Amino acid sequence: MKAWLDTLIFGVYPYICLAVFLLGSLLRFDRDQYTWKSDSSQLLRSGQLRWGSNLFHVGILFLFFGHTVGMLTPHFIYEPFISAGAKQLVAMISGGAFGVLGLLGLTLLLHRRLFDVRIRSTSKTSDIVLLFLLWLQFALGIATVPLSAQHLDGSMMMVLAEWAQRIVTFRGGAAELMAEVGPVFRAHMFLGMTIFLIFPFTRLVHVWSGFGTLAYVVRPYQVVRARRLNVPAGHNMPQGDASA
Repeated sequence: MKAWLDTLIFGVYPYICLAVFLLGSLLRFDRDQYTWKSDSSQLLRSGQLRWGSNLFHVGILFLFFGHTVGMLTPHFIYEPFISAGAKQLVAMISGGAFGVLGLLGLTLLLHRRLFDVRIRSTSKTSDIVLLFLLWLQFALGIATVPLSAQHLDGSMMMVLAEWAQRIVTFRGGAAELMAEVGPVFRAHMFLGMTIFLIFPFTRLVHVWSGFGTLAYVVRPYQVVRARRLNVPAGHNMPQGDASA
């Protein structure tokens, strides 16, 4: 039974989540563009939002890119520069620090969402559920830090990275790698996949727009023409002081 559950959760479920994540985002953009927004409640109250949002975004952006690079980079690429154990130590220190920042930010956002009457009355159920799930995911991630300290040779990190690389490259045997992984790591990974699953149905879709702004870096310059193009030559020049 355990082997069957491992295959379902860590061998099949990841592809369900990725398919819903990609196709669901595309369909929502195509059919419901007016709902494609962050639904900010800043106009209702901005003080606590400023701290909570900044802490949360700093934490989650660092962790997102850190997890992406750390788990999807093959070992042979970084092996000449840093050992698996040293890489895991860096991940524990930086991930733990930014995880605490993100958790503090989410705590402020969740408190604001639940206990401010005006914000609570305008909140969707999906907003509150999403904040709870993100808060729990950060808490689980922080809980993995002391557990990772029991495997400072990098063995646990190598197993999790190999699982992720097998999933994205459609190679078999991914679920079998998770057989001996501890329950906190398994819960952290399952919840992470679930967040991808619900992504298209929440305000998280605005993340796509954030990445889309990178296109401005390579966009051609806009040509701006003056409205007074037909004014005779010299009439657009600034006039001197009449008394001079």
